[in-house]
Amino acid sequence: MTNTFPHLRQDFTASLVVFLVALPLCVGVAVASGVPAELGLVTGIVGGIVTGLMRGSSLQVSGPAAGLTVLVFESVQQFGLPALGVIVLVSGVLQMTMGALRLGRWFRAISVSVVEGMLAGIGLVLIAGQLYPALAAEAPDSGPGKIAGLPGALADALGDADALASLALGAGTIAVLVLWKLAPAAMRVVPGPLAAVGLATLAAMALGLPVATVEVQGLLGSIQPPPLSAFGELAGLGVLGTIVAFTLIASAESLFSAAAVDRLHDGPRTAYDKELFAQGAGNTICGLLGALPMTAVIVRSAANVQAGARTKASRVLHGVWLLLFAALLPDVLGYIPIPALAGILVYSGAKLIPVRALAVLWRESRGEALILVVTAVSIVAVSMFEGVLIGLALAIGKTAWEASHVRLEFVDKGAGPVEAYLSGNATFLRLPKILDSLEALPTDRPVRLDLSGLHHLDHACRTALESWAERHSSAGTEPVRLTTAR
Repeated sequence: MTNTFPHLRQDFTASLVVFLVALPLCVGVAVASGVPAELGLVTGIVGGIVTGLMRGSSLQVSGPAAGLTVLVFESVQQFGLPALGVIVLVSGVLQMTMGALRLGRWFRAISVSVVEGMLAGIGLVLIAGQLYPALAAEAPDSGPGKIAGLPGALADALGDADALASLALGAGTIAVLVLWKLAPAAMRVVPGPLAAVGLATLAAMALGLPVATVEVQGLLGSIQPPPLSAFGELAGLGVLGTIVAFTLIASAESLFSAAAVDRLHDGPRTAYDKELFAQGAGNTICGLLGALPMTAVIVRSAANVQAGARTKASRVLHGVWLLLFAALLPDVLGYIPIPALAGILVYSGAKLIPVRALAVLWRESRGEALILVVTAVSIVAVSMFEGVLIGLALAIGKTAWEASHVRLEFVDKGAGPVEAYLSGNATFLRLPKILDSLEALPTDRPVRLDLSGLHHLDHACRTALESWAERHSSAGTEPVRLTTAR
């Protein structure tokens, strides 16, 4: 056995750690997404056993992610739970197609500022949304509504004993998560999320706190493959837009996570196209089961590496442990307080907001920092899909503007021709500025226009410069002399 599986001991230990980290997160993401808690476990099981067995990133762990919670909740509210299965299924097929076409590596070209802005926006909406269950209140539907309604919800809670008990339990959960790293090493063997939920559950039971708990339906009762009628939703633009959003966001998050995980270990590097295909296969099965979408999750992946995992066996085993728990101990979920899960997701949402990265960007590139902030604010103010599109449009616009940087200098010695030097990238984006400067030259002076410093001269600029040269020369002045690169 040792020769066949040389790292079995390390992988077995790591799988238990990842299982304990994943369990409360799977349940919390499902509850926050507005679906049965067991569906979060189903996605974790598929992510561990199916995606875990496939090639791609050997130490990365997949499952339901906090980053998709907002989009899943909006989809369930707008289209219904059966349509969610169709959306996840088609998204998975698209991911497999992109992986087969070797498009996975191109996701590394997505602006980091857009991705971090996306995560920040998700984090803000997640925090605002989960503060309501922590206050035993009903959350508004829109992002701005969630934020605007918080002061009123807090004021109402101050006069309600049940709401104060719920808030105290949620705040206590966050406190345990924040302070767990200061606990003795022997206690830190238990992952922070599990410790926080466990302590909150014990406190609620011991003190008889009047707080809401997770509703249990049973694993088989929760699995509801989408009916054929649900595929009719594919005719709607709203569903198609949601599928595109799921596909792009889940793929980008998974492949960015893979790049981060590669920096944590010295083992085999990620094969991006194969990893994208593996994520698609997992999402296809999740869709067929009517479960949540999956992505690679950096929290579980980092825990896997830090626990000493050496091969993909650790993530496969973690899926097996989730399956055994869901099959044998589902009633345990019914004791978990909703405010505790809300506390975990508030904490997770806060970690999605890249405060340090934003500070560094502000010092180094304020344009990139602006893209991050606008993307995040757009997601909160409008929606996930539109917010990401706005961020991508800004990133493309910024790149186009920088790529079209051009410099026009004049040397006028008072007599003889005016010497003009054009350098950089002359594109149609800067053409108005170039022409304004050239047309301001006196028409009775000869001009020598040196283009040898240009890296790029597009057709629009070349045509416009030639036309200007003809006009300038037609006034009886010595013809404009153009010098191009050799």
